Amino acid sequence: MREFIVEADGGSRGNPGPAGYGAVVSDAATGETLAEAAEYIGVATNNVAEYRGLLAGLRAARDLDPEAVVRVRMDSKLVVEQMSGRWKIKHPDMKPLAAEAARIFPRERVTYEWIPRERNKHADRLANEAMDAGARGEQWSASASTADLDTPPARPVRPAPPEPQGPPGDAAAGAARARAALAEGAARNSTTAARNRTTAAQAETPAAPDLRNDSPADTAQPASGTGPASEAGQAGPGPASEAGKAGTGPVSEAGKAGTGPASEAGQAGTGPVSEVGKAGPGPVSEAGKAGTDPASEAGQSGTDPTSEAGKAGADVRAAEAVATPRSGWGPADMGPPATFVLLRHGETPLTPQKRFSGSGGSDPSLSGIGREQAERVAAALARRGTVQAVVASPLARTRETAQIVAARLGLDVQIEEGLRETDFGAWEGLTFGEVRERHPEDLSAWLSAPDAEPTGGGESFAATAARVAAARDKLIAAHAGRTVLLVTHVTPIKTLVRLALGAPPEALFRMELSAASLSAVAYYADGNASVRLFNETSHLR
Repeated sequence: MREFIVEADGGSRGNPGPAGYGAVVSDAATGETLAEAAEYIGVATNNVAEYRGLLAGLRAARDLDPEAVVRVRMDSKLVVEQMSGRWKIKHPDMKPLAAEAARIFPRERVTYEWIPRERNKHADRLANEAMDAGARGEQWSASASTADLDTPPARPVRPAPPEPQGPPGDAAAGAARARAALAEGAARNSTTAARNRTTAAQAETPAAPDLRNDSPADTAQPASGTGPASEAGQAGPGPASEAGKAGTGPVSEAGKAGTGPASEAGQAGTGPVSEVGKAGPGPVSEAGKAGTDPASEAGQSGTDPTSEAGKAGADVRAAEAVATPRSGWGPADMGPPATFVLLRHGETPLTPQKRFSGSGGSDPSLSGIGREQAERVAAALARRGTVQAVVASPLARTRETAQIVAARLGLDVQIEEGLRETDFGAWEGLTFGEVRERHPEDLSAWLSAPDAEPTGGGESFAATAARVAAARDKLIAAHAGRTVLLVTHVTPIKTLVRLALGAPPEALFRMELSAASLSAVAYYADGNASVRLFNETSHLR
């Protein structure tokens, strides 16, 4: 499904006065300008001209592809908020225009985003060209337009790679084999699971080798990376993991695993208590299997790299790695994510004293320093111009922080109960040292088990995580494709980051989160999440 960016603007020289609009449609993937529209519309208000520009942009996008997904960007907060359904449309001249715009594409395929005026220059130039033409008694002409000055060029199409030259076995020939194998990758993927099951069943009686299993001896050996204490088991699918050296990532150095004396496979690990330095030099090395799952064809990486069969098998495996990426490297999600900008509230009188301050305590307000921090965050977010909604925890310090930021952004504050801080029970108002002195056993249990509660019936981290996850899911559903500021506390923010990373509960104790800091997590429609920012405090300096 194609995705278009529609940027639109309108203006009136008098409000009401001589008015015109401009709209541009571009390809979301390349930035290429696909269509322009502009028109002098006579005497009208700014807002009516802006709506007319929106209509023209949406119609141009529909003419290009009526099945496309559309992201509308405008510097009119009024139009963006009204078309997003957050503001009511009261003006009689704008109601029919908004209704017409809503009918051009299905609502679920259009998202609206406010952008600063300096990022809407192309549409603004078109609108001004239209008004200039009207002042001359003319209509805007596309052939005379000079509005498309800052539009990035389309991405160049890469030429096809040259056919290999030189003797068999050289680098070019190897690349050719990889290309050929990639073309066959999709067909082979459909049979991979069946081959894996056959390989497992025949592990005790290996069959004759073929291109997919060159070393029968390897099929009877356990794949490493699966044991509880294995270093390889911790590497896995992430883009920054060590497993990239063991054949699991798109930039994998899998060709090096188990292939010779210079092999880097010693870094991969071969079992639950693997001595990682011993793998590597043999032609049937177990290191080729490191970082794979139990159902993988581990024997493929332990072949003799100098044989033709070994080269062909490596090409096939490389093709499959590209055609069917591992977890964490799946196909790009074409829809815009729901992005949560996570703001920890500003300081309270308890913050510099490092006292437990949860949802069961005195509910302190911001200190003078905390209010100043909130003002600085507000200024920074206003400059970025990307936040479309503000949601806050119900506690006083978060509501106050959120109201300061929302007032600067021209937004309302929504309260979400699930974003409140953990209830620390009898520990509320105490320092960590005081808790350790008074309740040492309870504190030790709390630090070692996520379902342990603070003294006096507080809230466990497991209970907090369940509550925060439920709030997250509700907000993702309500704000799909939008950027939302969540003003909350230390534990909820760390929990959202931990869940996005798939990290264990003890990761909460390995993050530092400053007052009034910003973090960000993007959530995609396919269920994947991406941590974009953590503990950013440059706006406070």
